Amino acid sequence: MFLTQFLGAFNDNLFKNALVIMVAFKASAVLGLPASQAVVLAGGVFILPFFLFSATSGQIADKYEKSKLIRLTKVVEIVVMGLAALGFIYANIELLFLVLFLMGAQSTLFGPVKYSILPQHLRENEVVGGNALVEAGTFLAILIGTIAGGVLITYESGPLYVSLSVLIIAISGFMSSLFIPHAPSQAPDIRIEWSMIKPTIDVINMTRTKYTVFLSIMAISWFWFFGAAFLSLFPVYAKDSLTADESVVTLFLATFSLGIGVGSLLCEAMSRKRLELGLVPFGSLGMSFFAADLYFAGVPHFFPIGTEIAVNYIQFIQNPGGLRILADLLGLSIFSGFFIVPLYTFIQIHTSTSERSRIIAANNVMNSLFMVIASLVLMLFIKMEMSSRQIFFVLACMNAVVATYIYLYMPEFLLRFYAWCLARVMYRLKVNHHELIPAEGPAVLVCNHVTYVDWLILAAAIKRPLRFVMDHSFYKGWLLRTLLNQAKVIPIAPAKDNAKVLDRAFERIKSELAKGEVVCIFPEGTLTSDGAMRPFRPGIERIINTSPVPVVPMALRNVWGSYFSRKGGAALKKIPRRFWSPISLEIGTQIPPEKVTAAFLQSEVQKLLDAT
Repeated sequence: MFLTQFLGAFNDNLFKNALVIMVAFKASAVLGLPASQAVVLAGGVFILPFFLFSATSGQIADKYEKSKLIRLTKVVEIVVMGLAALGFIYANIELLFLVLFLMGAQSTLFGPVKYSILPQHLRENEVVGGNALVEAGTFLAILIGTIAGGVLITYESGPLYVSLSVLIIAISGFMSSLFIPHAPSQAPDIRIEWSMIKPTIDVINMTRTKYTVFLSIMAISWFWFFGAAFLSLFPVYAKDSLTADESVVTLFLATFSLGIGVGSLLCEAMSRKRLELGLVPFGSLGMSFFAADLYFAGVPHFFPIGTEIAVNYIQFIQNPGGLRILADLLGLSIFSGFFIVPLYTFIQIHTSTSERSRIIAANNVMNSLFMVIASLVLMLFIKMEMSSRQIFFVLACMNAVVATYIYLYMPEFLLRFYAWCLARVMYRLKVNHHELIPAEGPAVLVCNHVTYVDWLILAAAIKRPLRFVMDHSFYKGWLLRTLLNQAKVIPIAPAKDNAKVLDRAFERIKSELAKGEVVCIFPEGTLTSDGAMRPFRPGIERIINTSPVPVVPMALRNVWGSYFSRKGGAALKKIPRRFWSPISLEIGTQIPPEKVTAAFLQSEVQKLLDAT
């Protein structure tokens, strides 16, 4: 599967770049257009099928077995590349533009299959890695294909070389597709609508039924807006701002593609083979920082002022200012990988199997729309006589605004970011026996209470979203109150302090469990003051009597003595003495509701604490 999609992306970009270079020299004579307009037209012709056919492609991918669909698209690619060979050999620009449209249509069909097949063949803890490999491979294929197309077409027999190359790669892609395993249909009974407008509206409306998925699609589309704008600016930035030649543009493209590949693979390592939404805000912060620094980096001086010599890539990397620009591009692209991979994984995991391909098709429609908008926005900026550096800074600010909007409406992303930072910076968290947490359905988790940040540690450790029950006294100050509300924390109070808050808390717990959510409580009711566990209060029994669901005991170990605990003085009011210290979360076997008592749960948690 990886090889098939890699060869497909490689072929697309080899053909497109060879065509763009041909268009630059022949467009005026054949099409009656300036070269710049013809190049823009080429991009539009390739994207157009994504608008027209994505929705139908999603329906097809959900209805039919996917490995056969992939082989069919590879057969279509061979036929289309046969037409491409004729177009190059006879220098027929009109035929090549038709081929470009057909390539876009073939890619439109392949896209929903490519992403929706991964969850069918990978375990849940492998989906992040699968997406990371796909993204890394795609951008590497874009880089190699773009360079290869640009190089091959410049030879005297360039059209022949390109023709043979695209045919050989298409055939190789078909051969590799023969080894993709069977992937059964997920919705064999759906009826395919062949009109272009209604299915598109339907799949977009389908994404809106789950708002978090819709916002994830919008975030991915923003990434393509952001990335398309940067890729479009590379030639202008190199030529006008840096007085550099084409080799520097290729260096920029190579750096950008390599960075996204590295970021995608690092994403898997940093998330420890699971969906880690905390990396999305981390990625957006890095994207804005490095994009803004491209403005502040200024323009390096390579030669004496007034000397009109184009800088090549060797001269560029020998200059400290050039290295800073490359570092910014590399950082920008690496953090883009952190941003994009968890979002694709989130959509795949949080979409029903019968709708997954159509949701991905809707994502492709929105991505294409945002790329077109990016071109229009860039044209507006250029018309306003903004320099490339100024546009980089504006894009950095726009990215910060968009990210803020997304995280306000998807607080889970921001909460996971806080939790991820805590679990990876202050501590080295190890989770033992995570498989004992129910994959779906309601449950109550109980844990010992050592620090003020236990809930954030648990949020980082547990894959499922948790509804924490906390003392209402924590709701002081608008910032902490906002964070707790975003995390859907349930405030609780002793009956003697506020009986109404207590009753509301139990009603909310009952409601959340009825929805199939996981509720986490600290039955001690307060932080330990000496490291030993305090008696469990009977509130857990009231919860289980009202909502008989399984209870999972857990124990946080080695947290006592950290900055957030009460050892050596009040928490948060002493000098931190431990950083990146190892801690663990021990998860025990589920306890059926009929066996639940406060004393029994306390003994089970104590066993986990004492285990060696």
